[in-house]
Amino acid sequence: MTNDDYVLIIEPDLSGHRWRYAQWAAEAYIEAGYRCLIVTERCNAQHELAKRIVSENNAQLQIDFVDVPARASKFSLASLTYFRYHREFKDALAVASRGRRVVLVVVPYADYFLYALPFLGSPFGKTPWIAITMRSTFHHEHVGVKGPRRRLVNALKTQLFMRAVKSAGMKTLLTIDPTLPQWYAHLHKRKHAREQTRERESKGATIDYLADPFPDVKATDPALAKQRLGLGAGKHLLVYGLINQRKGIHELVEACAQRSDAPTLVVAGNQDGDTHDFLQHAATRLSPAPVILNQFISSEVELDLFSACDAVWLGYKGHYGMSGVLVQAYRFAKPVIATADGLIGWFCKNAELGTVIDDLSSPTINRALDRVLLDSPQTTRVAAVAQDHLLARNTLSQFKLTLQQAGLGPRSVDPSARALRSHLAP
Repeated sequence: MTNDDYVLIIEPDLSGHRWRYAQWAAEAYIEAGYRCLIVTERCNAQHELAKRIVSENNAQLQIDFVDVPARASKFSLASLTYFRYHREFKDALAVASRGRRVVLVVVPYADYFLYALPFLGSPFGKTPWIAITMRSTFHHEHVGVKGPRRRLVNALKTQLFMRAVKSAGMKTLLTIDPTLPQWYAHLHKRKHAREQTRERESKGATIDYLADPFPDVKATDPALAKQRLGLGAGKHLLVYGLINQRKGIHELVEACAQRSDAPTLVVAGNQDGDTHDFLQHAATRLSPAPVILNQFISSEVELDLFSACDAVWLGYKGHYGMSGVLVQAYRFAKPVIATADGLIGWFCKNAELGTVIDDLSSPTINRALDRVLLDSPQTTRVAAVAQDHLLARNTLSQFKLTLQQAGLGPRSVDPSARALRSHLAP
């Protein structure tokens, strides 16, 4: 490693939780002794993370902004989303390599271009890279995760995935889905048994589990947190993150409007235009009125939100991947109302973390609200299972260590790096 060696982190979109992944990846490799560069689209220049990096002007962490490539003709392959992003990531490396030696590329969200890899190969040439997939759900029907049965689509994506992980330079493909490495290992075991004469065939990248993290913080006093947020008396249900119709917010509002003892909805996070308009109207229908924070949520406000609210809404629609909000609810021992679908439902099976709902009808939601908000021992039960639950591994320190080992190997982390923390040791 030299002073000119950089780890490049490419994330075009800093909305939702994606900015956190970019930040935490940078922290992981800075703590391992490397300089880092985040490349994102120019439209993110006013994002809080981007402004902070620019203002701090730290040589260890820099940020560069790129323009979105001009759209190709709608009749060409380059117009397809996967292929367009493949080009954007290729261009990002070219920009980052001017005057720098990029020794590793980190892609916090590989699903941008994952299924273009079998056709176009690596967008990074011979440069080593690691990536995180968050939307690979094609294997779910084989591992007991509830979701739509799309056998033809899933079969096609399975084949594309198996080819994608053999792309040049890809060292490790990380996944926030613990069932994917298990499925992949089982598939390879069966394949190896059938093809023992082809032992030397390239197996491609390693597939490893990356526990979706939340910082290692503890809840503050709920009364003080409510006071800082301006919350009143009564029960509060938190809806958190990037707020759109997939959050199930329409159905939740409709259910609460039918109650005389409805909780106060605390809706926190940036909203899309349609959801903003809907919530403005919903505020006139609900009693008590919802508390709406349509803004970027700082770490301090986030801490208060999860400390103050009594339960967390996870009744999402069409969401089959992991949820960082579930991890946050778990960290604060807050019961959830969770969809039975996807990884949210899989992690919440046996109702250990709250109440699981099979549909978003008003009667179903209101029964769940009764169980979660009127049953006072709920929080105690959630706290009791916390130590033994799979989510206990979802810490920021474990996340950083996994990233470091994926990109650098188990012995390649520099223990003398100034910022390296002892709690990162395996």
